Amino acid sequence: MGIPHDHYEPKTGAEKWLHKRLPIVGLLYDTLMIPTPKNLNWWWIWGIVLAFCLALQIVTGIVLVMHYTPHVDLAFASVEHIMRDVNGGYFLRYLHANGASMFFFAVYLHIFRGLYYGSYKAPREVTWIVGMIIYLMMMGTAFMGYVLPWGQMSFWGATVITGLFGAIPGVGPAIQDWLLGGPAVDNATLNRFFSLHYLLPFVIAGLVIVHIWAFHTTGNNNPTGVDVRTSSKEDVKKDTLPFWPYFVIKDLFALAVVLLIFFAVVGFMPNYLGHPDNYIEANPLATPAHIVPEWYFLPFYAILRAFTADVWAVILVNKLTFGIVDAKFFGVIAMFGAIIAMALAPWLDTSKVRSGQFRPMFKWWFWLLAVDFVVLMWVGAMPTDGIYPYISLLGATYWFAYFFVILPLLGVIEKPLPVPATIEDDFNAHYGKAE
Repeated sequence: MGIPHDHYEPKTGAEKWLHKRLPIVGLLYDTLMIPTPKNLNWWWIWGIVLAFCLALQIVTGIVLVMHYTPHVDLAFASVEHIMRDVNGGYFLRYLHANGASMFFFAVYLHIFRGLYYGSYKAPREVTWIVGMIIYLMMMGTAFMGYVLPWGQMSFWGATVITGLFGAIPGVGPAIQDWLLGGPAVDNATLNRFFSLHYLLPFVIAGLVIVHIWAFHTTGNNNPTGVDVRTSSKEDVKKDTLPFWPYFVIKDLFALAVVLLIFFAVVGFMPNYLGHPDNYIEANPLATPAHIVPEWYFLPFYAILRAFTADVWAVILVNKLTFGIVDAKFFGVIAMFGAIIAMALAPWLDTSKVRSGQFRPMFKWWFWLLAVDFVVLMWVGAMPTDGIYPYISLLGATYWFAYFFVILPLLGVIEKPLPVPATIEDDFNAHYGKAE
């Protein structure tokens, strides 16, 4: 399976002994030397950034958990203890908190790069679906981690989000009680979220290995969307380069640039992305004026809030279901449906051309989707009065229209530009033919 290439051959007696019993060196060699399309551009650097973020979150999380106390009476004080008394504790916490933001920033660029270049198309559908599962687990892990400091926004954010499950007809209240461990957000909730927040990153790490395994099996996509020629080793060499050293060095350089910005944020503005109310200990008797989740949840939070009881679609569905689906439940369906829409992209995109680089009409709609995502992120942090609900509804409508209407239609009506015959032709067109 995959692109044919030279595999590891043990030479010394020790290497042969180890390879026969545990072929770990061969696995590492095949991973590093895998033929990679030589026309990959800088949009392909976010994989190594994401791998670094996952490692950073796990390592810093393990150290932080040594000093954290998952109890409603002690959690906030234990975080203050980490910040003030633990050697380097403030730095570790800022790395962990801002590392989550860098993780989501990188994953959004990674996802939108995949949407633009058609990385979800056959034969990479499984790779895409595994990636979407990783993203959902990231969201769950981040949400539960946001509750742990037990500040005002932590407590009320947990109250609002877990309350969404209560909107599910019939089984909703039971699911909500199971999540909370009781009738309200309390000590049982904090303990459950703490346990899952610690466990899920290791599950994510396992899924990342499956994700990498999947695209190593099918081969990497590239800006043209043209497959690597596999008829002979000579053709493979014309279209590809070994991952080491060419792309490893390129990725490490990009990682260094990203980390330069990241450490500047950690060093000079570590609380910029945090909400002021979360530096106040949780108080069940005092509701914040405006409950806002972390910035990386805001686009989908905006979609959740967009479908109010006076929206015609909600009214229609409510009548058709005889009142079972109310505005709250409709919003929950829309929020999760927005993520499911992305996961279904391999089957909704009907175009035979993989890369958006050769699809003139697609480009306009795609960049409008990117702008729409940013607008939803902005409006998700705004109040629920004035013009903001209308902007949320417009943004949510376009999001669903893009995946369920525009993508299928473009494959029928769009006339793509000529695609290069081979990866080698595209590379030579950009960088010139080697002598």
